[in-house]
Amino acid sequence: MIPKIVVIRGAGDLATGVASRLWNSGFSVVMLELPRPLVVRRTVSFATAIYEGSIVVEGTRAEHCPDPGNIKKMLEKRVVPVLKDPDAEMIVFLKPHILIDAIMAKKQTSTNIMHADLVIGLGPGFRAGEDVHAVVETKRGHHLGRVYYRGSAAKDTSEPGIIQGYGKERLLRAPAEGIFKPYKKIGDIVKVGDIVAAVDRFAIRAQINGLIRGMLYDDIKVTAGMKVGDIDPRGETVNYHCISDKARAVGGGVLEAILNRYFKSF
Repeated sequence: MIPKIVVIRGAGDLATGVASRLWNSGFSVVMLELPRPLVVRRTVSFATAIYEGSIVVEGTRAEHCPDPGNIKKMLEKRVVPVLKDPDAEMIVFLKPHILIDAIMAKKQTSTNIMHADLVIGLGPGFRAGEDVHAVVETKRGHHLGRVYYRGSAAKDTSEPGIIQGYGKERLLRAPAEGIFKPYKKIGDIVKVGDIVAAVDRFAIRAQINGLIRGMLYDDIKVTAGMKVGDIDPRGETVNYHCISDKARAVGGGVLEAILNRYFKSF
């Protein structure tokens, strides 16, 4: 029997893509997040439920769950519970058979191979067979979504994927440490030079024309160089309410790792 409940650490856009694929495959998903998630792609992230109370992404509803005692009731109503649990203390309470680390810290986290019968790590920072049972590749390219049962995913290059010839120019980064203030919202069309946000007295300007696809919430404390938003050069053709192809591919890799574990031995 394949265990039905899956616990996911993190509820950002990649974690949400994974959760969506598992949810649509019949799994019950519980997600653990920070008290104030640093979520940029808010329209496709279940982490948004921490701020807004609830969010629907491609037909699946997630809600903030302040009381762990309500997890079972929410799952019975086919609602994804999202809990504030930065230290993943709920792992001890829930005792999941399947645990996925989707924090995307890009370095080793407190997640370890002893936490569940099957522990899956997304992206760099994990060693399959040592820290976790399996690692799913998150770097765009031929290996995106590939499952490693030994070894690690590709190292983080800090370089974003290229869209219409633009890479790092797409990203909005904090120019200094301070409090983030957005002046534009997700879905707005901007032009080169437009002020889209600020950190204290330092303005953040668009480097390309396009559509604001992601933006941090207001009043978030940020550090210099932190990603605070992104612009998609495809403009109005972008469906910013749709889970990305990357997130779907990673979700497919997670599903493969689960089936591999319960249908055949590692």
